[in-house]
Amino acid sequence: MGGKYSGGGSLSPEHLKELERSAKESIEKGVSAKVNAFISFDSEDLDEVNLLRGQAKNQNSDIEFNDWSVKEPFNSERAEYIQRRIRERIRQCSVTIVYLSEKTASSKWVDWEIRESLAMGKGVFAMHKGSKPPRRLPKIIKDKNIPVVPWNQRELAKAIKKQSEDL
Repeated sequence: MGGKYSGGGSLSPEHLKELERSAKESIEKGVSAKVNAFISFDSEDLDEVNLLRGQAKNQNSDIEFNDWSVKEPFNSERAEYIQRRIRERIRQCSVTIVYLSEKTASSKWVDWEIRESLAMGKGVFAMHKGSKPPRRLPKIIKDKNIPVVPWNQRELAKAIKKQSEDL
């Protein structure tokens, strides 16, 4: 089975202060603040997700991604520790983005991260590269009618805005 782990976001105290400062400046200037997003993905898709993170660093983007990748298998002895750390990251974010690929449907980490995000009341949507989503989607995406959008900045920004507003 491919990919037993995935990624998410990390915030150091310094980064948190910088985000807070930046948000305050944006509010004072009347500019919308950047969004704190958690990215759920299969570990085999790390290169693709890194491209997405690179796009988000573009100054013209309204998206702020925090990066914290999980290196331990889901079924390891340290799974509880990893789950606790991921919960912290999800809690700090307003929206969870699920990167879809052919491997995502079989990822226990992705399924767990989606469930945790929903349980915390976070906005969740999935995105895919190319013109069509993968044939197999995680069951929870279908069961919970989670929105699926193509990977492009405009669609991504619209989905993040909608999920953030629905909270």
